[in-house]
Amino acid sequence: MSDFLFVTGMSGAGRSTAAAALEDLGWFVIDNLPSALITKVADLVGRPGSENERVALVIGRGGGDEYVDDVESMLNRLRRRHHDVRVLFLDAPDDVLVRRFEGTRRRHPLAARGVEESIADERRLLDGLRSAANVVIDTGDLNTNQLRQRVIELFGDPVHTAHMQTSIVSFGYKHGIPLDVDIVLDCRFLPNPYWVDELRPLSGLDAPVRDYVLSLPDTAAFLDKVEELLRMLLPSFEQEGKSYLTVALGCTGGRHRSVVLADALAARLAAGGVRTSAFHRDVDR
Repeated sequence: MSDFLFVTGMSGAGRSTAAAALEDLGWFVIDNLPSALITKVADLVGRPGSENERVALVIGRGGGDEYVDDVESMLNRLRRRHHDVRVLFLDAPDDVLVRRFEGTRRRHPLAARGVEESIADERRLLDGLRSAANVVIDTGDLNTNQLRQRVIELFGDPVHTAHMQTSIVSFGYKHGIPLDVDIVLDCRFLPNPYWVDELRPLSGLDAPVRDYVLSLPDTAAFLDKVEELLRMLLPSFEQEGKSYLTVALGCTGGRHRSVVLADALAARLAAGGVRTSAFHRDVDR
């Protein structure tokens, strides 16, 4: 059985960056493959002795409704052949996509009309693939290195692909709630290290901030309750066929409390055998 990852999403949302990260991880990456050749590639990969057991197909470059419909049928066909098939969808808010195209002066693949109209057309075209995605990454607030890190943590381990991966994401409310998460928890009830002069320039990755947050009376109780909740929910999510679960912890700026709690929660879950990673979206802001 081979591992197929379909990488799709909005133009300008980071497909090229994701593809490069997957290639660095050892995936065999094919960009813009015609839908008619997908099953032929699957046959080649599935042959005994094939060295390409993990294949990433980058799709969605304005191929039209017929192309997207063909891809969706190919997904089902590969699954019926007992291949492990996943879909990664990269998205970003429309205003971010417009700024990216204007900033790079690139031409949108569907640029029969203006950029905004082309983005709307592409969003409609890819709606079915987005609905079929195992994981959606909103790249609106991510730089290139952060997107690479997210792809690496999600698709870098070929050993545990049969098990759901849980990502713990820290963020700052003043920068917006992440759109690609399943559960959001608010950490702003804890005292803010920002108001402690010696801690303000540091982040939750630094020991003084970590010690401060973990020493607060309500921190341990909060982590205990959240861990208990997730340990109840995770088996049910996995039983329902979910491949990725993202839990977001937010504080005001995303630099102190949420960072400490995300790392602590990820460590607790990992110690209990849960495939877990932590990602800090706003720690460097």
